[in-house]
Amino acid sequence: MGQTAIYGLSTVIIRLFPFIISPIVTARFGPTALAPFIDFYSVAGIIIVLLSHGMETTFFRFAEKEQDSRKLISTATLSVVFASLIFVIFSYIFRVDLAIAFKTPDQINLLLMIVFVLGLDGLSTMPFVILRKTGRPKKYAVIKIINGVINFLLVLFFLVLLPRLGNTGFLGLKYNASLGIGYVFIANLVASGVTFLLLFQELKSVRITAFDWQLWKKMMAYSWPITIAGLAGVVNETMDRQFLKYLLPDGINTEQMAIYGAVCKIVTFLTLFRQAYLLGIEPFFFSHAKNENSGNSYAKLMDMFVVVNCVILLALCANLNWLAHFYLRNPAYNIGIPIVPIVLMAAVFLGIYLNMSVWYKLSDKTIFGAYLSGLGAIVTIAINVYFIPKYGFWASTWATFFSYFSMMTVSYFLGQYYYPVPYHLKKILLYLGGSILFSVLSFYVFKGNLVIGNALLLLYIAIISIIEKDQIKRLIR
Repeated sequence: MGQTAIYGLSTVIIRLFPFIISPIVTARFGPTALAPFIDFYSVAGIIIVLLSHGMETTFFRFAEKEQDSRKLISTATLSVVFASLIFVIFSYIFRVDLAIAFKTPDQINLLLMIVFVLGLDGLSTMPFVILRKTGRPKKYAVIKIINGVINFLLVLFFLVLLPRLGNTGFLGLKYNASLGIGYVFIANLVASGVTFLLLFQELKSVRITAFDWQLWKKMMAYSWPITIAGLAGVVNETMDRQFLKYLLPDGINTEQMAIYGAVCKIVTFLTLFRQAYLLGIEPFFFSHAKNENSGNSYAKLMDMFVVVNCVILLALCANLNWLAHFYLRNPAYNIGIPIVPIVLMAAVFLGIYLNMSVWYKLSDKTIFGAYLSGLGAIVTIAINVYFIPKYGFWASTWATFFSYFSMMTVSYFLGQYYYPVPYHLKKILLYLGGSILFSVLSFYVFKGNLVIGNALLLLYIAIISIIEKDQIKRLIR
């Protein structure tokens, strides 16, 4: 349990760094200048999924039955290393063609930097897995946090400190305005390089001669559904930026993509709670699966999860105007603020879906995870392709909303069939509907009025407290 806490805490901390870096970047760069960062990093998730091709999960699954650990480590690691090296080599050779295909022929240097970042991250995938397998959570956490700290400090140095030093510079290094957003890429590249060097020791256990072709084919047969599910998940999460780039006219496309990508970062306020909760609760789900009253426990946990998410949703919507201006720190992004409540609602749906995923994990029907992610991807693609040319990032916003809503809804009914959990559906719908109604009133009807919005928040909390007073007393005790 202690190791799980360390892994979970380090993961949450790592996700926090991009969140606190974002206002530094948006304060320095407007949408046009920020566009390459949003553009390249929206594709990064798909590349990472392909480079790792599900080998982390597959490794732990095969570790339970494969007695030759050296053969397993070498086979899994060399598979990822080979994929990463092939990706870097071919991307470098065809860098001009890739830049043209990305509609960024003048940004080849930025393209190459993200290629090397992804290559290094791919090479670091299995060393992190080896640390987990050999029971070294502290080293795992320290290296992960070092990566985030280096990235954050370098962005702070390049974009805040260096411009203030003017012609004086720092040790001969002066701010170059023409490099612009490239400084963020450099910071990420240095952080990924240091991470790889810190993990290089773990690669010593890998032997090319220990690669087992037959074992690799078995592992790939297990990992491909994981890869497909991962790709579908990334499509739901970030690929709408690419649809905006390719489906809108040049000039408008990059601006809309950058604004959409920047304002969606505000959702991290909510997703950080979800990430921390899910990391801590999954071990509980599995350890209590055989208990007689496990279903009732899962239902109560869902109640509390929904309550907290709904309170965060309403609190953010009630205070969104000042919060967004404080976080984005650049009026050029203000046009995107009205989409944030809808994206926040979508994030709540995703959280509920992930919390309900206990049914296919405990019933050994994990293939349904791929099916449900695929359903979300189909909804995302269909709405984006059809509506973006007319409605721009509003289409992407509603695509996210309906994608996660459909995944949540279908998952509920499938779960009730294969692994019934007695969720308090009427209560959940009441909490969810009340929070969404008050959020809409607060932001869209009363135009983000702080007094009215927070009055609605207090009213909502009071209603919840009355309904859940017995549960609250139990939690306090």
